[in-house]
Amino acid sequence: MIRYGIVVHGGVGSPIAWKDGCVQAVRRGMGILERGGNAVDAAVESAVTLEDDGRYNAGSGSYLRLDGATIEMDASVMDSCGELGSVAAIQRVRNPVLVAREVMKSPHVLMCGEGAVKFARRCGFSDYYQPSSRAREHYETIRQALSGGRFEEMRQAWKDFDLKRHWNFPVPYESVFAGCDTIGAVALDPAGVLATACSTGGASPMLHGRVGDTPLVGCGFYAGPAAAVATTGIGEEIIRRMLARAVYDWIAQGEEVHRACERAVGGMPPEVPVGVIAVSRRGAATAASRDMAVWSDLSDA
Repeated sequence: MIRYGIVVHGGVGSPIAWKDGCVQAVRRGMGILERGGNAVDAAVESAVTLEDDGRYNAGSGSYLRLDGATIEMDASVMDSCGELGSVAAIQRVRNPVLVAREVMKSPHVLMCGEGAVKFARRCGFSDYYQPSSRAREHYETIRQALSGGRFEEMRQAWKDFDLKRHWNFPVPYESVFAGCDTIGAVALDPAGVLATACSTGGASPMLHGRVGDTPLVGCGFYAGPAAAVATTGIGEEIIRRMLARAVYDWIAQGEEVHRACERAVGGMPPEVPVGVIAVSRRGAATAASRDMAVWSDLSDA
């Protein structure tokens, strides 16, 4: 049994070498729990740490959209008492997860676009737009890969073609269609409350206005009396399966946490990057179909 603890991830596809950022995030979140703080504060603090890091695709490290200028972010916070808040396609804030926390305190559940930005300003969050060097490099990789107009050349004959297997561009396939896409944290506090906090700059490539799984309850995140769950990967595929809620239900039905996470990953097509983290009073686990920077710290009962 776990008395309290926290698990964080840096996004499926994030290099294992970036684990140090996850370690720092866990330390900050665990410090709150060790002082008797609540799970929401701990999960949010861990998420903010990763948003501020700059390497991960969230907050200050968020990827640029296809125009090379727009940054739109999603974030979510939820606890096992049924409180939740999300923002979608929000621009010009440094820490979207903190805005999601403010939505959690409001009568609403999800705010998006321009309204979410104005809400953030009223809550005291200042204007922020500083694309990271890594985000600019990632955009240039995408631009070069797309500049040949290969998608316009694809006809019906390409529908069932294994593009990844036959990829012959100088730019790696993974750098265009994969990469770390979401950061997340799940926490259990000494009072037994569970919580999750997630944040992302979105998948790549992205059209203006695209929203993934991160702000959608039951898809990118879920917390209830049985567990707290956060997912990462191709948002459209996660949404179609309501993956976070599926993992939660399996745990609630008595499945071991690690088996539920592995079942979720194993149920995805092999070409779809996906990762899951979860924590309950009975245990904590991570599973991913690609490399994924993760870290956890748990205090046994």
